Amino acid sequence: MDQQILLEKIAFNVMQGRLEAEDEGFDEGLEGKPAVTELVKEAIRDGVDPKSIVLEALTGSMEVVGEKFESGEYLIPDMLASAECVGVAMDLLSPYLLKAGVETKGKFIISTVKGDLHDIGKNIVSIMLKGAGYEVIDLGADVPTDRIVGAVKEHQAPYLGLSALLTTTMRVMGDVIEKLKEEGVRESVKVLIGGAPTSKEFADQIGADAHCKDAFEATNILKTMAH
Repeated sequence: MDQQILLEKIAFNVMQGRLEAEDEGFDEGLEGKPAVTELVKEAIRDGVDPKSIVLEALTGSMEVVGEKFESGEYLIPDMLASAECVGVAMDLLSPYLLKAGVETKGKFIISTVKGDLHDIGKNIVSIMLKGAGYEVIDLGADVPTDRIVGAVKEHQAPYLGLSALLTTTMRVMGDVIEKLKEEGVRESVKVLIGGAPTSKEFADQIGADAHCKDAFEATNILKTMAH
């Protein structure tokens, strides 16, 4: 199959949230047709440049999904289905990206803070950042402050993402930043926070480097931080 058509098909199926051939999409009549998994494997076999698969088929389609989500055309399950497609595609591609010498843009540790079990938003950010070329270390939800700070030190990660969806747990983000200072590593890591109750004002108040309203803003802010 022509490379361009293949890339367009991968992008189309990401937007349809179709991971495997038996999955249904938004549109009728897609069941049984190759989906993201099969198409990415075919692209790899055909020698399509793994970098162009990421940039043209995955990153671009997730930007469209983000726009559809923000306009209300897509709901959270739709967005998650597309994000899962990108996550699986990235897993299939990562050995080839390494071989092609595509360097990661740095380690990004992400977690939902102690006491908070919400992880949908965090998972979307995590997948988007993988798609954008970061090495994401996801610590999960309800993560104790000491463990977050320990991971930053262990991995010498330049970026830390903290998520909270409750007004009661968002205060813990401040504790994490205090702990980073105590351990002498605050200067070496950029802290990005996000989650429904958080705001730019709150980020300033606790001394975080940035507030991200969603996964798309997170990737954009990181672009500016890298320069």
